[in-house]
Amino acid sequence: MDSSKKNRKKQLKKQDRIVDNLVSRAKSAPSVENDPTYDKISAINSRSTLNEMNNAKKKKSRKREHIAPRALICLVLVVVIFALFAVRLFDWQIVHGEDYKKLSLASTSYNVTSQGTRGEILDVKGNPLAVNETSYQVVVNRIYLRDNEINDVIVKLIGIMDQCGAAYIDELPISLTNGEYLFDEGSAGDVEYIESEAMLNKEGLSAAEIIKGLAERYQVENISDPALLRAVVSVRYNMEKRGFSYEQVYVFADKVDSNVVAVVSESTQTNPAVEIRTTNKRIIKNGTLIPHILGVVGSINEEEYEELKDKGYQLNDTIGKFGVEAGLESYLRGEAGEKTITKDADGNIVSEKETVKAKPGDTVYLTINPDIQEVTNYSLAENVKAAKAAGEQEVKAAKAAKAKQQSNLGEDCIAGAAVMLDLRDFSVIAASSYPGYDISKYYDPDYSAYLFNNKTSPMFDRAFNGAFAPGSSYKPCTAAAALQEGLITEDTEINCTGVYDYYKDDVVRCMHVHGTVNMIDAMAGSCNYYFAEVGRRIGITTMYLYAEKLGLGVKTGLEVSENTGFLAGRDSTTWYEGNTVQAAIGQSDNTFTPVQLATYVATIANNGVRYKTHLVRKIVNYERNKTVLFNNPEKPTVVATTGISKENIDKVKRSMREVLKSGTAEDTAGKYPMEYAGKTGTAENAGSDHVTFICFAPYDKPKVAIAVILEHGAKSRYAQYTAMDMMDAYFNGKKLADVKKSRWGK
Repeated sequence: MDSSKKNRKKQLKKQDRIVDNLVSRAKSAPSVENDPTYDKISAINSRSTLNEMNNAKKKKSRKREHIAPRALICLVLVVVIFALFAVRLFDWQIVHGEDYKKLSLASTSYNVTSQGTRGEILDVKGNPLAVNETSYQVVVNRIYLRDNEINDVIVKLIGIMDQCGAAYIDELPISLTNGEYLFDEGSAGDVEYIESEAMLNKEGLSAAEIIKGLAERYQVENISDPALLRAVVSVRYNMEKRGFSYEQVYVFADKVDSNVVAVVSESTQTNPAVEIRTTNKRIIKNGTLIPHILGVVGSINEEEYEELKDKGYQLNDTIGKFGVEAGLESYLRGEAGEKTITKDADGNIVSEKETVKAKPGDTVYLTINPDIQEVTNYSLAENVKAAKAAGEQEVKAAKAAKAKQQSNLGEDCIAGAAVMLDLRDFSVIAASSYPGYDISKYYDPDYSAYLFNNKTSPMFDRAFNGAFAPGSSYKPCTAAAALQEGLITEDTEINCTGVYDYYKDDVVRCMHVHGTVNMIDAMAGSCNYYFAEVGRRIGITTMYLYAEKLGLGVKTGLEVSENTGFLAGRDSTTWYEGNTVQAAIGQSDNTFTPVQLATYVATIANNGVRYKTHLVRKIVNYERNKTVLFNNPEKPTVVATTGISKENIDKVKRSMREVLKSGTAEDTAGKYPMEYAGKTGTAENAGSDHVTFICFAPYDKPKVAIAVILEHGAKSRYAQYTAMDMMDAYFNGKKLADVKKSRWGK
């Protein structure tokens, strides 16, 4: 009974005593009716008070009669509760007494984690890009081992693997060659770690001295066979690096075949410390399709572990290294499971209980259209080669003619990039970087060595991370800013004399003497003089603010790594007033990624509204019956509005349409049988000029935006041919085989 009930009971008893006392006094009091001082009113009041007190006493009595059943119920409940406790104590002490006695003697409980299945990656059509296939690991579990058993188990496993001709994980940076221990090439970092305070704490050791030191550390110095000694030391070294402990199992061998599984299982069936675990091997389908975008998974390194251990990562985990695998790691990884294992003081397993069930990662659908991507990859590669071949021919002819210019004619063109965006929501339909590579061979040692040593840097993602001077493809930005600021109109005329020398230190030269031109003519003919003067009127600050809103010099929103680019004036360390005229024609410090250029032209096509550029269409759970995230193309994410009026945007569009009808792209991209708009660009560099082509199509109701860059391509027509092949794939449904037969510029 709580204190409030006790206090209430005391109050009731006190009131009863007061009432009883008053009644008693009233009965014993002498009659006062004949008393001359008797006051009838007072008598009446006294009798009334007495009656009220009697009534109160009767009410209290009835209340106690009402409370009595409640007390009985409480008593019954107390009896039941104590009975349950008695039954439970009987179960603990009598029925399962011995079991719980063992458990009470347990010295430690350990939590062992297990990886969740990684989510898969698919293209927009649901075709597999990175998926899982079942594989097997040989795992050593510290829980089931006493200290003096570890080396024996390792020796036995090494013998089994040698018998099967199978590999196990071996990362010791020392090899046994002709009976001599030698450091492996490039092993300095590992050797430094072994010699550090964390391990041997002695510097300048030879390979043999390190083997000896580690053998003593791991108490295997009694092994006389040098090869076996090195093998056991290697495994123990790897165990220590990987944090082998009661909580952390050690993967002795990964991706073993079924024959090895059978032999290991048979040979170690009486030893619970050796387990065969089913795991998921990451398989990449069509490794040449989007290698730069897709990325790979790999073992977590020490730096990654230190950063991610608070999120539940273990030293045996795999993690996305770059691309989508890294960018969407939090979705793909899944959640690890957990099992609690309890051991008694003698080291015996007392109990095992799964406390957290592993949850598989989510599956990601990209926005990449595989058919258009294949065409883009092929056309880009062929046009880079064509630009290089044309340049070589021109160099040969120039040398024969003893021309003034005998180099930088495109002979150094070896790379490029192309991007196509869906104008509904700026999703990436295709994104290609050349040279490409086969990411399914990424971990092949010979192939990996080729990739890292290749001077063309095939692993560098030029589409999302390459930053290039845009050249004249920047001029629509200059025009839009000037129109919106009221500095020019569509009909504003400027006389081009071929050399713009307003600033003597920043002279701008035109390819031609255009004479008097308005904005439309200047855009069509790509007149440097016109846009240099317009840029001077705008000023660098206003110019780069419009560029930012249009998507230049800012990240687009991709779910993977992308370069921010470099915006002249804003990002420049030094700036002179005359530099502005160079920036206005796409030179100076301006460098942008192809995906930024595609976003920029898409924003113009979208009437000055910039959406978030993205690679993910949707994310679903592993069973694919629940949507986790959906980027609805009909409900795009707006990230910026340029503030440029529809009227002024339309003027810019008309000028870009004229580029194809009568301007610099008339003879090439202008031949494509569709009304669309674009802009060519040529940017000076060390070596041959970079060439750019941006466009959106169709003109009236745009559906796609494209940007193509050829490094040192010299001639814009090859960039235009690539864009035309991409449009054929999108608008005409041409597949790779069709484009190979009829591609533009063939």
